[in-house]
Amino acid sequence: MTDVVDADELLRRIRRGRDRAAQEERAWQERARSLTATDPDGAREAAVRALAFEAVQRALEEIVDPGGTAARGPGVRQVT
Repeated sequence: MTDVVDADELLRRIRRGRDRAAQEERAWQERARSLTATDPDGAREAAVRALAFEAVQRALEEIVDPGGTAARGPGVRQVT
């Protein structure tokens, strides 16, 4: 990768990656739900993939909005 990009382009790319990760997370969650009754192993694998995309999404969100509420997620307390 030899492209030189400015900060605005870098931010656009990070946001695009974050949005793609959110789409993939939703798709894998749906697949996990649809496989639960018929293929428990496949459902587990799909759920793990959904979690991986969630982690990517949260990491990119933290870059875009450091310390924002969306980055903390459920069950994570803010230290004051």
